[in-house]
Amino acid sequence: MNKISKNTDSQIVSRIYGHGRGWVFTPNHFKDLGSRDAVGSALKRHKQSGLIRQLARGLYDYPKTDPELGPLQPSTDDIAKALAGRDAARLQPTGAYAANLLGLSTQVPMKVTYLTDSLSRTVQIGKRQIILKRTTPRNMATAGKVSGLVIQVLRHLG
Repeated sequence: MNKISKNTDSQIVSRIYGHGRGWVFTPNHFKDLGSRDAVGSALKRHKQSGLIRQLARGLYDYPKTDPELGPLQPSTDDIAKALAGRDAARLQPTGAYAANLLGLSTQVPMKVTYLTDSLSRTVQIGKRQIILKRTTPRNMATAGKVSGLVIQVLRHLG
């Protein structure tokens, strides 16, 4: 490895350690540290060494570990925040997941749906699915606010 790669590697590791265990991130979080190829190569090396884990294409985490259970899965919210940051999109939880966030339901769905102002797609993380559905700006007006969650729960409950 040349000097630039070592520097990029050490800066990436420092940033990962700085955020702490449980951080979910994308290569875009390191775009100020080097070229796209250098960052991609460094992330690949750290994945192979076991420092980080690849959750999906372009989505990584620095896993929390439990002494008895081993590496833990990241929360759905952490994954959604990383996706929103990567795509510069706003997200609004809907349905049963919004009801769970407000404490109105104990149900934790395996398919979590978010409304977004970005592209529609499905992200598979283990057995969980995060579904991003493109919607109108009117539905995204309250994204990220408690009032937005309340509106989505009322839609879900009818």
